[in-house]
Amino acid sequence: MSERQVTTDGSWAPDVCSLPTAERPLRLEEFDQFFRDAVRGADRLAAQHLRLHLAGGVAVEETARDLTARESSCCSFFAFDISRSSPDSLTLDVRVPAAHVDVLDGLTDRAVSAAGFR
Repeated sequence: MSERQVTTDGSWAPDVCSLPTAERPLRLEEFDQFFRDAVRGADRLAAQHLRLHLAGGVAVEETARDLTARESSCCSFFAFDISRSSPDSLTLDVRVPAAHVDVLDGLTDRAVSAAGFR
């Protein structure tokens, strides 16, 4: 994640996020753990669209659905879509409006770094 995207709590969350500031480090750690455990690949399909390739297990899907639902409730500009094309193939598409591309940049950098792609 670039320095311009790091907030004082180390997250990518912009001011429009309604998650209380005290809870942000906990959510950030949840995402980091999810990225480490589940992400197997990442494609930046467009400035506003990230696709994460995930391990295909049921527990991964349950965690992804729970985490993205909670994130959507406090950062409503995120659009998450989880899809399964086969029992072993799970993807998480993350989209943001143009005004929040920098947030997606931060999320992408964090996912790639935590998953060990760099």
